[in-house]
Amino acid sequence: MSNPVTATNGAQFTGIATVEDAGLQGMITLRGDLSSKTLKAAVKAATGAEVPEQRKISVVEGGAAAWMSPDELLLLVPYGDAVAKTAELAQALKGEHALAANVSDARSFFSIAGEGAREVLAKIAPVDLSAEAFKPGDFRRSRTAQVAAAFWLQDDGSFRLVCFRSVGAYMFNLLSASAHPQSLVGVY
Repeated sequence: MSNPVTATNGAQFTGIATVEDAGLQGMITLRGDLSSKTLKAAVKAATGAEVPEQRKISVVEGGAAAWMSPDELLLLVPYGDAVAKTAELAQALKGEHALAANVSDARSFFSIAGEGAREVLAKIAPVDLSAEAFKPGDFRRSRTAQVAAAFWLQDDGSFRLVCFRSVGAYMFNLLSASAHPQSLVGVY
């Protein structure tokens, strides 16, 4: 049996911010009626977090729930728990119009930290990332250069970013180029 590894295997770059592979992260896509009491209870049981408001993420110790669309959440759980949590969600939502899928190994997960973290993302994402417009707990799905990604701001001022694993190396290189002190990424 092989050991799981990330697409960028612990890569790190430091420039105006530090970009790093955030490691293995359990991720579950949950589709369903986000107003359902049954779904809300299942999310709370799986992650410890509440179902968030639109374009928000609810983060608690050991878990999180992020708003992806009017009928979709991204649940974050410890990597080793993702298979069991997905099965628990499916059981808890039996009879509901819902789908829970473990997408942990289909995603890459990055951290962008440091004083220039906002600038790094602002160079590649068409989102107002000013301190007035984007606050801790805010969550966006957007394009970053040419690929889809989702990101949020942590309480400590760092960002977390999720993208498809198939573009994980590209995303790391893109973020690293954007974090380079002399980067022209995003300047036209």
